[in-house]
Amino acid sequence: MTDADKELEELRSEISKIDSSIIQLLESRASFAEKIGALKKKLGRHIIDRIHEQKVYEKLFSNPLKHLTKAQIQAIYREIIASCRAVQLGEKRVAFLGPRGTFSDQAAKLYFSEAEADFIIAKKISDVFRQVISEEVDYGVVPVENSTQGSVPITLDLLLESDLKVVGEIVLRIKHNLITLNEIPLSEIQIILSKDQALGQCRRFIEENLPNAELIETKSTARAVEMLSKYNSAAAIGTDLAAEIYHRTILSKGIEDSRNNFTRFFVIGHEETSPTGNDKTSIVFSVKHVPGALLSALKAFSSRDINLTKLESRPSRLTPWEYYFYTDFEGHVLEDRVKEALKELKNSTLYIKILGSYESSK
Repeated sequence: MTDADKELEELRSEISKIDSSIIQLLESRASFAEKIGALKKKLGRHIIDRIHEQKVYEKLFSNPLKHLTKAQIQAIYREIIASCRAVQLGEKRVAFLGPRGTFSDQAAKLYFSEAEADFIIAKKISDVFRQVISEEVDYGVVPVENSTQGSVPITLDLLLESDLKVVGEIVLRIKHNLITLNEIPLSEIQIILSKDQALGQCRRFIEENLPNAELIETKSTARAVEMLSKYNSAAAIGTDLAAEIYHRTILSKGIEDSRNNFTRFFVIGHEETSPTGNDKTSIVFSVKHVPGALLSALKAFSSRDINLTKLESRPSRLTPWEYYFYTDFEGHVLEDRVKEALKELKNSTLYIKILGSYESSK
């Protein structure tokens, strides 16, 4: 062994010692994070605190270093903070609209990717709400609106009827794939299975490539992928996740007609969230059935430069031709200007309910 080889081994040995020290320090950090998480729960505070996390980065950046850039430090600590956050959160039970492999499944896994989570399948959106209300699960993930097909009425109605809070949102671009049991030519496909909406959203691809194929509707895109083994010369339209779960082959990726097709999901739970500096609030209210009532109510927001991101009416179901207005706006209920706006709004409405404030996905 040359002197250079010996020096190399010595340097590697020193790095190994440093690595051991780093692991012990990370374990110690996780232990303190666990204690902080328990204390936050006792105080009724939200585990995720983006403002504090930003302060952590700022403090780290204040120390000049020779070999590590700010970007490298941030990348390292992003993983450290995510791991410690998972320790604080503990294992959560999360209900979503099943079956496995749906876009709801994807959304749930995306939102809770940094936490230990046990994902529970629900057959209906109402079942998701029921499980969260009864505390069978900690959170639920439900679709609330699609950029091309509009809102999901049952979700809006159940938000109005229940005492649950909206604690988060996920916006997922809808990507459809043509999936088969095995690699086969397009010319051999005689049947296409999928949910009716997915078939409609891939109409152009089907007309151009499989104009003679029989279309069979299923309860979900994931169910279509699962059912492929029951058919000969068949394909399904479904998600990447469904193809992975059921060990199928993706024949063509991204076959949807529009690249601007997004679905928004709400995370529902019991606790209220802390401000992050990038928040939305969802409310529902009703006004008198007289001219100018809605315009008068909305001045509470416009006079304070609060941006509305959604305004939608739904029949009240109590009185014919009277409506509830579901509204999303930028800001958190703990902000002063939002407090003032809601106070003014209350004076010009018949009914108002705050559905929740949560970190915006944008």
